[in-house]
Amino acid sequence: MHKNDVEKKDKNGTNRPESNTSLKNSQNETQGKKVQDKKQNNQKKKYYNRNYNRNRNSSQSRQMKNVSKFNFRKISVVVPLYNEEESLRPLVQEIKKSVEKLSIDYEILFVDDGSTDKSFSVIKELARNDNKIRYISFRKNYGKSAALDVGFKNVKGDVVITMDADLQDDPAEIPNLLKKLEEGYDLVSGWKKVRYDPFVKKYSSRFFNYVTRLLTGIKIHDFNCGLKAYRKKVVKELDIHGELHRYIPVLAGWKGFRISEIVVKHHPRRYGKTKFGISRFFKGFLDLITVIFTTRYIQRPMHVFGLVGGVFFIIGILINAYLTYEWFFENKYIKNRPLFFLAILLIIVGIQFFSVGLLGEIMVHNSPYDKDYSIKDRK
Repeated sequence: MHKNDVEKKDKNGTNRPESNTSLKNSQNETQGKKVQDKKQNNQKKKYYNRNYNRNRNSSQSRQMKNVSKFNFRKISVVVPLYNEEESLRPLVQEIKKSVEKLSIDYEILFVDDGSTDKSFSVIKELARNDNKIRYISFRKNYGKSAALDVGFKNVKGDVVITMDADLQDDPAEIPNLLKKLEEGYDLVSGWKKVRYDPFVKKYSSRFFNYVTRLLTGIKIHDFNCGLKAYRKKVVKELDIHGELHRYIPVLAGWKGFRISEIVVKHHPRRYGKTKFGISRFFKGFLDLITVIFTTRYIQRPMHVFGLVGGVFFIIGILINAYLTYEWFFENKYIKNRPLFFLAILLIIVGIQFFSVGLLGEIMVHNSPYDKDYSIKDRK
């Protein structure tokens, strides 16, 4: 009875439908799991892409802020010039292209150093069409130092950028100068590491910069680069005259300002010829002596005059002591010996140098020199 019942069940197919339904259910479960896994994967991809794009956009925005966002309110671009009529229009276009990306107020101040071509007419035309452009014009040529000095006294920005008008300085370097300035420096000088100048000018300038760096202790490579960035407090305390524009970093360093430099692009001259001849290097070394004395010894002249006078005096005394020994113990005549007259000359010159040092000290201590001290803060 049990066997028949089992067979009947088999013939009636009672067991077969149960096995088919179980297979279908298992297939539906696996398909459901695949769909569910696919949905989860799509959700993960969407979440990953959304976060990735958000992070990428935020990092890009941070980079843009780091590049173009500065804490300066206004930039003053000071351009001294002499007979550069062909360069002025393209220079203004390049300056505006570079500065307008920064979203900072700016002005361009041209200082015409007595140009004899049409430079002043071009500047007036540019200023007439653009209120961002200002100008100052000299009646005659006074030199680059005078142009910079007057320009510094008339700037309105809290940051000052200087550059030459011959298009060899690249205005696209302005954001890089500002970025370096925001690191806490007061003056940032450009370094024309790759120069497009004649052979003599290039290598004589390297020698000049090496000597200046060695004697002044200011560790930069290009003192005379026209492309520089200053905080306003620096230019207001500098007194530039003669040919001292080459030594602005030295003058600023002596007053205690922080100085740095960055490598900047340098371009070949497009128009005209250079305005500086070989004589500028001789003048430069004379000015270097002036700068060293005024920055180191203007408040203590006895340290230089007294030192030189003391050395001459001691050498003269030693020579005379030697001659006296020969006169007493070796019975040699010393009246007509050149060494005797040299010793007397050294003693006299040493006393004179020493006297000049004393007079200098008297003048320093009896003259008001408060204006020569750089005051960081006052209450």
